Amino acid sequence: MSKQEVVLITGASSGMGKETAKTLIGVGYTVYAAARRVEKMDDLKALGGVPVRMDVTQEDEMVAAVEQIKQKHGGVDILINNAGFGQYGPMEETPLDKARYQFEVNLFGMAWLTQLVLPYMREKKAGKIINISSMGGKIYTPLGSWYHATKHAVEGWSDCLRFELAPFGIDVIIVEPGLIATEFGEVVAATMPPESMEGAYKDIVQALARNAEGESSMPSSPSSVIANTISRAIKASRPRTRYAVGAMAKPLMFMRKWFGDRFFDRVLSMMLR
Repeated sequence: MSKQEVVLITGASSGMGKETAKTLIGVGYTVYAAARRVEKMDDLKALGGVPVRMDVTQEDEMVAAVEQIKQKHGGVDILINNAGFGQYGPMEETPLDKARYQFEVNLFGMAWLTQLVLPYMREKKAGKIINISSMGGKIYTPLGSWYHATKHAVEGWSDCLRFELAPFGIDVIIVEPGLIATEFGEVVAATMPPESMEGAYKDIVQALARNAEGESSMPSSPSSVIANTISRAIKASRPRTRYAVGAMAKPLMFMRKWFGDRFFDRVLSMMLR
């Protein structure tokens, strides 16, 4: 680093976000760790990070955080858009207000925050934006229609942004995690509408619930895999446009791309037996 670059990372109170913040603090970056649950980032503060309260659906909180960084450092050098969650359930039975909220967190919050940091990056003709997508941005899983819709959107949005920002020397990097040992699975289970267990889609809902109970036996990667990948991407002079990392990411994405939709459908059906 030519200077102590400033990193802003969202969703830093747990999981991949917290682990990434720890890793980047450890290698010398100035890290602003943003999340709704500021009280869960005391450990990052003890390491030298700067916790900031930020709900990515609240523009005033994003503006305040970016302004705080501008006042002290001039702006954000590296933005890591990590905040996100999974909303699972039958598409028909998912209220559209919940679907919209999924997009507010997983896509529009990312877009608002990116818009806020870009003027500084464009002015200095340098910067990196790392968008945490998912292998779910390239594949699909049962009852994940709204979640996968947001992640597919993140992929296309990031591709366009990469092309737009290249003339300004700004890199846009997509990270596509596979199965990672985080709170994500618990959130998915909590967001499944209880009434769906006995509704029109009960067969697939109950099958997925049984499958989720055995999720702990499935292979998964620690959050450090994502943190180390992001660290490498930040340091690279010519980072890749995409990093698919973590358990099952590459195999499942390869299967969907090269074997076709009907084959992938059969694989999913077998998983739900």
